[in-house]
Amino acid sequence: MKKAQAPSRKISETEIDQIVAAQADDDAAWDKPIRVRRKKSASVMIPAELAARAEFLARLHRRRSIADWLTDVIQERVELEEAAFVGAKRELATRASSA
Repeated sequence: MKKAQAPSRKISETEIDQIVAAQADDDAAWDKPIRVRRKKSASVMIPAELAARAEFLARLHRRRSIADWLTDVIQERVELEEAAFVGAKRELATRASSA
């Protein structure tokens, strides 16, 4: 019969950073590296009318292809969304710490 483990306390990001920094040069502290391969491309279905509008805008912006223009637009939007998420997370943490 296994012993019940005591619940471990949650480690803060600062503590994790300190542990990682302390073990950075110790090869024995790390697992064997893994290799991850990214898929080369993905397909997304969009309505024909939206595709036509996107194609027009890609030409207007003198992009070589609609895929290039869409990649730029999606990249910009993802960066905006990530920044908004980090800001909201920071604001929640500030509110929680001041409460």
